[in-house]
Amino acid sequence: MIRSMEKRDKEAILGILDETDMFTPAEIAVAEEIMDVYLNRPDQIDYGIVVIEEPAAGIAGYMSYGPTPLTDGAYDLYWMAVAPKEQGRGHGKALVKWLEDQVKSWEGRMIIIETSSQLKYRPTREFYMRLGYKEVARVPDFYKPGDDRIIYAKYF
Repeated sequence: MIRSMEKRDKEAILGILDETDMFTPAEIAVAEEIMDVYLNRPDQIDYGIVVIEEPAAGIAGYMSYGPTPLTDGAYDLYWMAVAPKEQGRGHGKALVKWLEDQVKSWEGRMIIIETSSQLKYRPTREFYMRLGYKEVARVPDFYKPGDDRIIYAKYF
C-alpha cells in the first residue's frame, strides 16, 4: 500500500536510509530536512512524500518528489529508498510507477532523477534505465573529483 507519509513514519524512514549503506550522514540530514518541511508545513508545495507499507513488515520504503521549480510540467524524484530486507520485491518499481501515474494525472511532461556516478550507485542507475529513464546529462566531477552528477529523464 502506498500512502502519504505521516509523522509516525519518520523514524522508520530514517532507519531505512541508514540501513541501506547508500547515504552519507550529510545526505540523510538533507532527507530529514525535507521530511520536516513536508510534515511541519502543510501549506508548502515543494515536496511530497509517500511510503510503501507492508501489512506484516511495516514501512518497506519511501519516496520524496516535487514539482521542479520554475518549470512547466517537470517533476523531480528527489529521494527513494527501500529497506534492504524488502529489496527485490517490486517496492521501488511500485513507487516509481505511482509517481509516474500522479505526474500524468497532473498533466506533467517529465520526471527528472539525479544521481551519482559512484560504483555503488550502479544498481540504482540500472534500475532507472530498466524503467525507461534515459541519461540526458552528465556533469563531470560534480559531487567531487571522479564523481559525476548523472541526470535521467522520462518524458510523457
